[in-house]
Amino acid sequence: MTTTALIVAAGSGERLGGALPKQYRPLGGKPMLRHAVEALIGHPRVDAVRVVIGQGQEEHARAALDGLDVGQPILGGATRSDSVRNGLKVLGEGIVLVHDAARPFCPPSVIDRLLDALDSHDGAVPALPIADTLAMGGQLLSGIVDRDRMLRVQTPQAFHVEDLTYAFSEVTMHAPTDESSVMVEAGLKVATVEGDAMLDKLTTPADWDRAEAMLAARLVARTGMGFDVHAFSGDGPLMMGGVAIPHDRGLAGHSDADVVLHAITDAILGAAALGDIGDHFPPSDPRWKGAASDQFLVHAAQLVRDRGGLIDHIDVTVICEAPKMGPYRAAMANRVAEILAISATSVSIKATTTERLGFTGRGEGIAAQALATIRMEADHG
Repeated sequence: MTTTALIVAAGSGERLGGALPKQYRPLGGKPMLRHAVEALIGHPRVDAVRVVIGQGQEEHARAALDGLDVGQPILGGATRSDSVRNGLKVLGEGIVLVHDAARPFCPPSVIDRLLDALDSHDGAVPALPIADTLAMGGQLLSGIVDRDRMLRVQTPQAFHVEDLTYAFSEVTMHAPTDESSVMVEAGLKVATVEGDAMLDKLTTPADWDRAEAMLAARLVARTGMGFDVHAFSGDGPLMMGGVAIPHDRGLAGHSDADVVLHAITDAILGAAALGDIGDHFPPSDPRWKGAASDQFLVHAAQLVRDRGGLIDHIDVTVICEAPKMGPYRAAMANRVAEILAISATSVSIKATTTERLGFTGRGEGIAAQALATIRMEADHG
């Protein structure tokens, strides 16, 4: 029997604030929705993953899900129930795991417990006991609720597609908050299995901060070094660090010969153990003739972020006799930071000479070396 994970990502995320819906906001370097999909798509008992999105979110979804085998996004409705119903119409028969995009971390063991419980029940949900005292009231307490019979219900929630479809056709409740409540009102039996704190929903800025801290704790620091050199050739100006610098000579190269951006690109790729710039942009490929080097750097940074990594710091040393780098260092640092989408305080641009020694000392070209410090999960690379 086919098991499909249906991830509901049609909300606006208003409580978290910001113009971008929270499911598309970067969390640990990649969209929260992508975390949720990857947690399910890699499970051996999940055959397919489909995503339900809101109207007008197509471009955000396309960017967040790039490269993932999730099919065409399903358009949701005005309410959560409408969105889930739209998803069920697409799935057909089988088992469905309905999951919230706002719960980006799903331990594989929870999925196993849910599917095992579904063998003898109409549905199954992960749940956790409540540790805090529960009370009724507003500014004043008016009663204490017996917490021993209370549970925190999480997602994903497992059902047979036909049972959940039937339950939706039977219920009369207005805007149910999850699918288990629909099943119970329809008279179907829903089992509880042990949930996990990793499944807590991200709703407020404080939730988001905790999730970022948790992801950061799983990352390890990695350092890569890059080196590049280009000979002087033709007329200036020359491109360095994404900035056009006035000079009577330019630099020779297949692309725009930006020695600084090339060195940084190699440093980032090296830190992530993803080869070098020539592997990704071979000089034999005519597409890159005269190309702006900022696209090489954007590509390297995206590879790191796609793996859940973070770029912490870039340090560059330019080696040349001329032109003088001092007047342009701040502009170069700002441009590199803009390309990498990091703070300008995380980019250092320095310059030195070789005291007239070697090819740079003879004024034959310019060299640059770069160090990139990133953080990635230990099993990536």
